[in-house]
Amino acid sequence: MVLSVKRTAVTVGGKRMRAVALAAAVLFGAAAPVPASAHPRHSGPLQCQGTESVTYHPGVTLQARRIHVTVDGRFASCIGGDGAVKSGGYHEEFTLTTGCNNVLEGFRGRRTYVWNTGDSSTAEISGSSTAAVGQVVTPVTGTVTHGRFQGRNLLQLIPLPQPSALQCLGGGLTSATGATTLTIL
Repeated sequence: MVLSVKRTAVTVGGKRMRAVALAAAVLFGAAAPVPASAHPRHSGPLQCQGTESVTYHPGVTLQARRIHVTVDGRFASCIGGDGAVKSGGYHEEFTLTTGCNNVLEGFRGRRTYVWNTGDSSTAEISGSSTAAVGQVVTPVTGTVTHGRFQGRNLLQLIPLPQPSALQCLGGGLTSATGATTLTIL
């Protein structure tokens, strides 16, 4: 699949879609990126804690159909890095064709994180989801290609509640919220 969110492309399983397997998300605001040379090259790892909220309209059901997805990620607490980044987030809206049976597909794409400092980090990412103990867990890995932390690797973990059989057979899963962590090394 191909995910296209504004200037973002994601390929998932060879099909065209505008999503990151119902769990990933990108782009928050339009802040101008700051060149990597404006930031210390040898700062330590950045660790951020926050939440990701996803809404689906109409809800995700057993029958695959076109769904509008809105994703908001907020990091309320960031420590490390060069000490300047204290919080951040991302936002994405896209449409995809999916159902409860294919929410675990792999993906590739570009994600932009916007920081409290007014600049951003854009990363080439990939990942896939796994159903485990009632959750859909999505580890996202990548490399920052533009902006703050350019050239550094990242790992973001996003666990969201797994759709129940009743949701999939009924009106569908309409929203999910879970904790997320981001580490930039």
